[in-house]
Amino acid sequence: MPNATLSDALKEAYARAPTDTVIINTLELRHPAFTEPLRVVADFVAIDALLEDTAPLNAGEVVTFQPYQFEFQLPEVIDNGIPELVITIENVSREIIRNIELAVPETDKLEVTYRAYLNSDLTTHGPHNNPPLHLTITSIQATSSTIEARASIVDFVNKKFPNQEYTDVRFPGLIAD
Repeated sequence: MPNATLSDALKEAYARAPTDTVIINTLELRHPAFTEPLRVVADFVAIDALLEDTAPLNAGEVVTFQPYQFEFQLPEVIDNGIPELVITIENVSREIIRNIELAVPETDKLEVTYRAYLNSDLTTHGPHNNPPLHLTITSIQATSSTIEARASIVDFVNKKFPNQEYTDVRFPGLIAD
């Protein structure tokens, strides 16, 4: 099934695979327990790249993605079911492990954004998958050197509705005297 979120340049790079055009895959991990988002690039050198204007953090700014070896499987574009992204990051630093350990016991969800860039215009054009893929980590396993995570779009089926809890503390008028 065609993916309408990919730019024409990225579609061409996938289809033709020109030797002078390289697709650069990045991940951004966010959680309130982090002092700053963790941004990684599947490369051997750090890159500076422009974020989209609708980015959750640092919108429209050029940010640095640190080099880490990671593998991922993009979710399939399907009409039914919940697509899932599988991420494996190898040789993670202590900083990343420390941040993951801070996030796991928290009730806030760990979020991940996948962005695909072309090497020809990292700082002049935002990511070429527009909008970038924003997912929530549903499970994560970490060892001393590897992180494996599964992320999916928010599960609307199991979301509480209404999403507020009406308690006597927040709404004292609910309790009759």
